[in-house]
Amino acid sequence: MVTTHNLGFPRIGGQRELKFALEDYWAGRQTEQELAITAADLRRRHWQQQAKLDFAPVGEFSLYDQVLDMSVTLGNLPARVADKEGSELDAYFRAARGRGANDSPCCATAAGEMTKWFDTNYHYIVPEFSADTRFELNPERLLNQLAEARAQGVQAKPVIIGPVTYLWLGKTSDGSNRLDLLERLLPAYAQLLDILADAGADWVQIDEPALVTELDANWRYAFNLAYHQLKSNRPKLLLASYFGELRGNLQLACELPVAGIHLDAVSAPDEVNRIADWLPSHKVLSLGVINGRNIWKSDLTKILDWLEPVHDKLGDRLWLAPSCSLLHVPVDVTPETELDVEIRNWLAFAVQKLDELQVLAQALNEGRKAVQQPLAANQQAIESRRRSARVINPAVRAAVAEITTEMGNRQNPYPQRIALQQQKLRLPAFPTTTIGSFPQTPEIRQARLRFRKGELAAKDYLAQMQSEIARCIREQERLGLDVLVHGEPERNDMVEYFGEQLDGYAFTRFGWVQSYGSRCVKPPILFGDIHRPKAMTVAWTRYAQSLTDKPVKGMLTGPVTILNWSFVRDDQPRKDSCLQLALAIREEVQDLEKAGVDIIQIDEAALREGLPLRQSDWDTYLDWTINSFRIAANGVQDTTQIHTHMCYSEFNDIIKAIAHMDADVITIETSRSDMELLDAFKNFEYPNDIGPGVYDIHSPNVPGQQQIIKLMKLAAERIPAARLWVNPDCGLKTRKWEEVTPALEAMVAAAQVLRA
Repeated sequence: MVTTHNLGFPRIGGQRELKFALEDYWAGRQTEQELAITAADLRRRHWQQQAKLDFAPVGEFSLYDQVLDMSVTLGNLPARVADKEGSELDAYFRAARGRGANDSPCCATAAGEMTKWFDTNYHYIVPEFSADTRFELNPERLLNQLAEARAQGVQAKPVIIGPVTYLWLGKTSDGSNRLDLLERLLPAYAQLLDILADAGADWVQIDEPALVTELDANWRYAFNLAYHQLKSNRPKLLLASYFGELRGNLQLACELPVAGIHLDAVSAPDEVNRIADWLPSHKVLSLGVINGRNIWKSDLTKILDWLEPVHDKLGDRLWLAPSCSLLHVPVDVTPETELDVEIRNWLAFAVQKLDELQVLAQALNEGRKAVQQPLAANQQAIESRRRSARVINPAVRAAVAEITTEMGNRQNPYPQRIALQQQKLRLPAFPTTTIGSFPQTPEIRQARLRFRKGELAAKDYLAQMQSEIARCIREQERLGLDVLVHGEPERNDMVEYFGEQLDGYAFTRFGWVQSYGSRCVKPPILFGDIHRPKAMTVAWTRYAQSLTDKPVKGMLTGPVTILNWSFVRDDQPRKDSCLQLALAIREEVQDLEKAGVDIIQIDEAALREGLPLRQSDWDTYLDWTINSFRIAANGVQDTTQIHTHMCYSEFNDIIKAIAHMDADVITIETSRSDMELLDAFKNFEYPNDIGPGVYDIHSPNVPGQQQIIKLMKLAAERIPAARLWVNPDCGLKTRKWEEVTPALEAMVAAAQVLRA
């Protein structure tokens, strides 16, 4: 019989229950016990939704981040977080967010660095190491969740991050080698596995997604060392890789002394037969056959066509699962009653993906006749999408075919452009600006909701949004910022807002996905060819500019970010969809310029997260993504200044590609990493202006004037001061005015000191 299991389930809740509970706890409206009750109730419901599986994951539920949870389990929180008063939960949130929920303002603590989880839009808290790091096991969280699951009759499979990937994900603060810590780390893992076995765990899922990256000999040796030391522990280990192909690491994975291997068969279909042939006969093979990162129904008949021979070969040794944790998709499509019926029938969220898994398992165990009806319904949905006239727009395809190289080039190089821009804009040294959004108050959100429901007339909605824009402009003028923004009160999300105004997109009401902590996004669904029927931002920007003599930036999201932060159609190459988006944004850029907007920011926050996990595949991706940005940005006069923004990613290894974007100004996140991201500029002379972020907006900490001056002086060691801007790391929509105002006051004051 085929065994079914899951690698992880969305933890935020179908109605974002965890998000609201966390934010209530941080605000002091909820106790630690009340937060624990909400979390336990969510786990109970999630296990019920996975009840048909042979094994359900346990321990992957997190109050903030699974990597941070592993750091807690291993006793590896930094001293600045752990050596303070308060509960363990306070220390946990200090590591995640900076100042903990019960800390006083005098006890502000720097948060852990945050970066993207492989090539997804999920962010994790980076483990911190030094040559002196010691590990001390703290298994209580995992054991408590395992006890909960067993008490509820769940056939539990604990989930932990493997030791090699845990080191691979982290950073050292003193230049030491992370791998030197492996011998010190492995006893904690051995102890943890023994404790889990004593608690009744027969299998443990040990995630090692580092196996899908390019590993040198030292890291490959680390895998052999780690698992040969752990092989004597009692639980059977299911070694899980996902997000890509194993390639040169396939033999290594197969030969590790574990009881089973999980392969992402969606990302690595060509490796299925190889690993099935290579894997020793005493090991199970788990195949991730359902896409855990996208929301389209799987073609179950097509999957069975290639899966049945594998099942014939492996028999009971075959396990089935989604390709990766379902953390990256929404919970359930059933509540989406407002979604177009035809499009909804094409979709499968987490609950539906597990249903698909059960159909496949039953077909293999009992034959296709046993699931004839669900297979027929699935095939009907697949054919409906394939034949739908809503998917193809001949005019859009003709426009893409007419794209020329010249469309991606500015009229003149940056030195000539910047001189013209300076003459026109007359900005001071160290010009100050923000990244785009300002705090979104409950009143703003309520107005958008009422307008969407038809409870607020269009003229009243317009008046309320314009009032908020006027407030933002007045506040920025009072603060003394040099380049203003309209504040984006009308935008629910930087991608969804644009998707709502483009043909070829569909939207959900409850399709929330966790990005980090309590931060959720609701990715739009790119199902067809993209077309811009009308201007999307011009009226708002024009109104803001009418209120001030200072320049107001036009604020757009770039084609690569819209693509990477959407659920993207899988029936054509991503490159083709990106070019369609680039043409739509190009039209908007040109309309903003015609409306008199002199500075236009095109955010590409997600450029790097779409980067292939193996460096040998980077050039192809960077070629079409950078080309898409240039097509979107470069249809303007030299006097129009183009900005772009990127946040919470490592850029050092793609700095040449970023320079090739040829944006006049780029703003990036650097405050949380203490300007570490600017190390790339030691060996590469970045040619254009740059704004290294000095205000970490993902933390409640308010930076002081001297802290900002220090960061900017560090930046000036790498970038000529004449080309430096002063700005926050990211947009301010998630922060409160009482945090934003003093932070921006300090930022402006710091810029004035730097000018002097």
